[in-house]
Amino acid sequence: MTAPTEATSQVAALVATDAPGSTSSSGGAVDDPMPVPPQQPDIDACCGNGCDPCIFDLHDLAMDQYRQDLRAWKARHPEAPA
Repeated sequence: MTAPTEATSQVAALVATDAPGSTSSSGGAVDDPMPVPPQQPDIDACCGNGCDPCIFDLHDLAMDQYRQDLRAWKARHPEAPA
């Protein structure tokens, strides 16, 4: 089993190497694809029991994150079509 501090270090290293604009170990730029929106849940997927959070609440949160990610991506890629 990995010690918590070692696991944290490994995650931090992965995040640092996957950061937009960073370079890979071979020296090339890391791929920075345009974010894709989360798939909307089917209307029938809701159980109707008033869950907290509901799957639609989770989708709304995922859409908020997608919009933030898309704004940041567009700032990094001003040449991309609007």
